Amino acid sequence: MATLIKVCGMTEAENIRNVEQLGVDMIGFIFYPKSPRCLCEMPEYLPTHAKRVGVFVNENKENILMYADRFSLDYIQLHGTESPEYCRSLQSHGLRLIKVFSISHLKDLLATSSYNGLCDYYLFDTKTPCYGGSGNQFDWNLLYRYSGPTPFLLSGGINPYSAKSIKEFRHSRFAGIDLNSRFETAPGIKDTERIETFLRELKESSI
Repeated sequence: MATLIKVCGMTEAENIRNVEQLGVDMIGFIFYPKSPRCLCEMPEYLPTHAKRVGVFVNENKENILMYADRFSLDYIQLHGTESPEYCRSLQSHGLRLIKVFSISHLKDLLATSSYNGLCDYYLFDTKTPCYGGSGNQFDWNLLYRYSGPTPFLLSGGINPYSAKSIKEFRHSRFAGIDLNSRFETAPGIKDTERIETFLRELKESSI
């Protein structure tokens, strides 16, 4: 099973380099000032092999275009209440998009239909009172009712012991996973050994 691996919320150059060397596919940088993982300044190293993903929450289009250019972002991840029209506008500038949907009930999946054709991926996360992840997992069984055309990433509470459940999850649009807080030693600093062990178990579990 080929699974995209995205590691999100990174801030420190050497940590970014070490995580990239594990062979992950995407590395995410959060440009939301209220996040404890907000990237406030340009790191001395940015990924050269992994795709660069910029994470934004209800940001104005001009700022996103500025960050996309400055950091050579490969994807824009939208974590707020951005409308389909907003996505279409960013898409018209040649940007590739990941739209986040917070899930707690089946009805939360209905919102995805308005974004069909506007995003390269959806990211399904656990619903929380505020923006950002909770570190908790939602009921993945809800996603078996998702029948849209857009591939999706799983997020929310994925931890070093999740390899088995990820392997058991089957969906024709399931593209990959998003790792963040459960693989940290501090906000924005990832535990490289923990990620490496998890990726090894994920690979072994698919044999």
